[in-house]
Amino acid sequence: MKRLTTRNSLLLLAVAVWLGGASCSRHFVPRGQAVYTQLQVDSTTVDDPDYVQFYAPYKKLLEVEMNRVVGRTAVSLTKPSEAPETLLGNFFADVLLAQARKQVLDAEFAFGTKGGLRIELNQGPITIGNLFELMPFENEIVVLELTGEKVQQLAQFIAATGGQPVSGIRMEIENGIATNIRIGGKPIGPNQTYKLVTYDYLANGGDNSRGLDDPINRTNLGIKVREALIDYVSEKAQAGNDINTQLDGRITSNQ
Repeated sequence: MKRLTTRNSLLLLAVAVWLGGASCSRHFVPRGQAVYTQLQVDSTTVDDPDYVQFYAPYKKLLEVEMNRVVGRTAVSLTKPSEAPETLLGNFFADVLLAQARKQVLDAEFAFGTKGGLRIELNQGPITIGNLFELMPFENEIVVLELTGEKVQQLAQFIAATGGQPVSGIRMEIENGIATNIRIGGKPIGPNQTYKLVTYDYLANGGDNSRGLDDPINRTNLGIKVREALIDYVSEKAQAGNDINTQLDGRITSNQ
């Protein structure tokens, strides 16, 4: 039985995903009765040269693309778990809001979660591979129109979890309670509606998020979060600018 080492089997999977994304059809339909065989792939598995030879050209192309520099960050974008506001979280939420506003001009604020951001970005060059590692999921940006009551629920979720990535909204956390919540510099009103930018995983209830269910309206923008990140960083670089995200007090905690 021909096998691959764990590392090379993962590379082959990446090639398959990459090729699938470039093709006209991303779906395969099995014909006949499926037969499954479980293969153990671990450190004792030896590379099969036929497989390696097959995917080597694609691996080379993939590595070239993943190593392509699309911009730079002037500061390390970190996400210390105990901080209510982080540089990486601010950067990420700012990207969501900026890119969504290209289609929905009156989008007001953005929300993500720390857990969805899988790596930090060190000061210096940002590659395509870095942004794939940061957001390895196929999540897409959505805009939800929420009531003031739902925004209050979302803010309370953010407070109860010690702060999450946000943009366009400011709030304080006092003993786990969300207070002084403002959007566009104004207190939220129970009879007002607000347009939130997030992504489908959270909009569908992921990460136990609160306040996103039963929106007044939902608009799927058809933009992958990862593509938004790549476009944002690339546009900054083309304008001669580095990423220079700062902490600005959008979430403060008195705990």
